[in-house]
Amino acid sequence: MQILTRVHSGATAQRLLPHPRLALVAAWDADRPAIRIWEYRDGQLRQRAALGVDSAGYVEDVGYERLKRTPSAAWHPRDPLLAVADAESVVLWTPSGTSPVDGVPSTEYRRKVAFSPDGRTLWLSPAAGTDGWEHSVALDLASGTTLTGPRWDTGVVAHPAGGLVCTLVSDQGATLVLFSADTGPVLRPVRRALVLDCDGYQAPIFSSDGRHLAVRGNAYNNSLEVFAFPSLRRVLRMTLGEPSPGYPYPQEWLDEMRAWSRHNVAFGPSPRVLWIGTPEGVVVELDVDGSRVVEHEVLPRAAVTALAATATGELVVAGNDELLVLSVGTTDPGEAAGASVTAFLAGTREASVVDMDQLDLTDGTRVWQSGDLATVSETSATNPSWLRIRAAVNRRT
Repeated sequence: MQILTRVHSGATAQRLLPHPRLALVAAWDADRPAIRIWEYRDGQLRQRAALGVDSAGYVEDVGYERLKRTPSAAWHPRDPLLAVADAESVVLWTPSGTSPVDGVPSTEYRRKVAFSPDGRTLWLSPAAGTDGWEHSVALDLASGTTLTGPRWDTGVVAHPAGGLVCTLVSDQGATLVLFSADTGPVLRPVRRALVLDCDGYQAPIFSSDGRHLAVRGNAYNNSLEVFAFPSLRRVLRMTLGEPSPGYPYPQEWLDEMRAWSRHNVAFGPSPRVLWIGTPEGVVVELDVDGSRVVEHEVLPRAAVTALAATATGELVVAGNDELLVLSVGTTDPGEAAGASVTAFLAGTREASVVDMDQLDLTDGTRVWQSGDLATVSETSATNPSWLRIRAAVNRRT
């Protein structure tokens, strides 16, 4: 590992979002609802824009109040264009400036934003109105017309080979990782889905060859799970730091859990290697099969507050009001296999309703076909909490 460049960023970044093809990175300030846009070119990082830096700091905003004020953003799949959304408005940044997006009604909730894979449609969730949480909005950028789409709440991630996207639908008991064929202006989830215990997960991350999918979460543990694609078989599950001791939580454990960044995991140029930032300033190199672990001290005496991989395979690391670009090798990532997307979609069909009872679910080890959950009545302490809750409900009905 080699540090290619290091700059004072003006603020600690709590999240990094590289452009999927260009040398651009969006960085969220940790102390206020602001986003800075950086360009990595000729071996140097240069700030191109700073959005919202004059806004009031988070100060005493914690939990959902802080989350609600944190803007959502998404890069266009090809162009240097960043969509930034909050509950009241949506703006588009380009190198020539920012412009508002009309035709998007405000909502009282935090709104997420994403581009469709062809870049023509802006997806926003939730929709407005009393039942807005049950729907999303698909806005055609050329015409300004809108369509109503299905519910989603955490990012929209495209498979590297194209043809498929995934997103999350979260609930306190369980989170669904939904997959949709990359066709049309509106997401159309298929029946085959992953089910994760609890909520509070970040958007999934595909490896560069599309053969693995990592999910970072959750609300109660610093969990990390990796699934093979297209089988959805779980190949790695671990907890970063100490696992939850159960409620009531000791303050020492809460402090340690909160020290871990929620945006600290990335696949690099080698599709079988995960990179993990730690509160000790170390970046961990981890094979997805767990066979090799290497630690790299990057930020002595400072926590890694965010980590992401660029389109060209470098790592960008944030911490201590700094941004670093790291070279982590030149391993050929290989081509993403479109055949895996074809195989996945051939084994399922569009879901008429997004409901756990009517989906074909897996947690990476077990499989529940449509209707199976209605018959579950016996579980053990080793089963996920969502399944134990479902069994308890079934026994009472």
